[in-house]
Amino acid sequence: MAPRRSLTLLSLTLALAASSIVHVPAQQAPQVSPDLFADMKWRNIGPYRAGRTKAAAGVPSQPYTFYIGMVNGGVWKTTDAGRTWKPIFDDQPTGSIGWVSVALSDPNVIYVGSGEGLPRPDLAVGDGIYKSTDAGQTWNHLGLRDAQQIPKIAIDPNNPNRLFVAALGHPYGPNQERGVFRSTDGGKTFDRVLFKDENTGAKDVDIDPSNPDIVYATLWEQRQGPWENGAWSGTSGGIFKSVDGGTTWKPLKQGLPDGIIDAELEVAPSNPKRVYVTLEATGSGTGIYRSDDAGETWVRSTTDARPVSRINEVVPHVHPKDADTLIVTDVVSYKSTDGGRTFVPFKGAPGGDDNQNLWWNPNDPNIMLLVIDQGAVVTLNGGQTWSSWFTQSTAALYHVMTDNAFPYRVCGGQQDSGSVCIASRGNDGQITIRDWHPVGVEEYGYAAPDPLDPELVYGGKVTRYDRRTGQVSNVGPTVAGRGRGGPAAAARPEYRTVRTQPVVFSTVDKRALFYG
Repeated sequence: MAPRRSLTLLSLTLALAASSIVHVPAQQAPQVSPDLFADMKWRNIGPYRAGRTKAAAGVPSQPYTFYIGMVNGGVWKTTDAGRTWKPIFDDQPTGSIGWVSVALSDPNVIYVGSGEGLPRPDLAVGDGIYKSTDAGQTWNHLGLRDAQQIPKIAIDPNNPNRLFVAALGHPYGPNQERGVFRSTDGGKTFDRVLFKDENTGAKDVDIDPSNPDIVYATLWEQRQGPWENGAWSGTSGGIFKSVDGGTTWKPLKQGLPDGIIDAELEVAPSNPKRVYVTLEATGSGTGIYRSDDAGETWVRSTTDARPVSRINEVVPHVHPKDADTLIVTDVVSYKSTDGGRTFVPFKGAPGGDDNQNLWWNPNDPNIMLLVIDQGAVVTLNGGQTWSSWFTQSTAALYHVMTDNAFPYRVCGGQQDSGSVCIASRGNDGQITIRDWHPVGVEEYGYAAPDPLDPELVYGGKVTRYDRRTGQVSNVGPTVAGRGRGGPAAAARPEYRTVRTQPVVFSTVDKRALFYG
């Protein structure tokens, strides 16, 4: 009996023990009431340091009113010649803007082409054409959603409902919705009037200001690759002209080089037979060309290579009242007063570089709007002085991190303008330019504050910035290069790098910095 009693007692003991076990769930995050965050709202802390801007437009009858389009920041408007800017496109589903056009015959009518329209490793595509009939207060989507990149819109100067659209198409693959499209009903419908193939899109389209049936266009065969700076360009494009309102087109070739890759052109408003074109071609044909017979024949106007150093972004802009005067936007802007034969620098730093586009007021040529990689600047005196680019909170910041200072700072790398750490609040009633500073990090990428010392910021490929001394040191993985200056003349990255890659501190070991 003793063994059986022992087993019975053991079973009873195990049963009681099992019944008393408390099942503890895995660790869970504490439940936080959403009500605690009800009063939190987004606020703009800046910096008011403008970012890359592609589109520029103005209103001739309103000399202080301008519109700009950011490559990924929407459309902005100023009515005080650039002193203050207001975003007017934030409610739309895309922020990537390739072009803004204001109708000359009705300044309340504005067309916006979305998608930057300049293929590059860090582009953002758009979703078609937008229109406003109340000077930007409200917008309607019109169509061409699959065009993805729209670098140019030309409006008939006498009819705001007639327009041409250059659609560049998908940057990473073929598609049919590309080429030149025409609308005669204000964008309710579009007809494709110039098309080459599924790999060739339109880059530019211009209407002769004296005869809206004469239209010029350029086509560009291009494709971006799936890796950094992987790109291809072909010669299936070229320069074309229509004399029947865009119904039929002929290629323009006489005097132009063979193997045209891409081109930008402009018709002189004061003499429409004068046409300028900047083009990229195979061989030695890249340059600036001029026609004095409405594009029938061409001559190379200059051998100066400076104005065409970044040819995909080079655009000619002709003076509204003098066909011999033009400004070419490149890394800086160059000006010619002798029909494109000679050029002198017109606008560069301070205020940014990589000039993108220029709008010239036809009523007063002293008034110009220039958009660059650092936003928009306005001149009212022919370029003697310019407005500030520290008036637009349009910085394109790739990533964001915070440090452990008090008040804490928010840090990131800004496209085309370096880097920034900005205080989350100011001590003088607002966050001003006194509350932010560059931190020596390469523009594309991360800015990672040291979690143990907020005065140190790492980033780029990799650098370390010490706020106390203002010095920047290279601390990334490098090996000695053997350049022309000797074994120690240069250092090159030991590992393959791209524009933007992670530089982050571990949250477990705060002395461990990871670089991907």
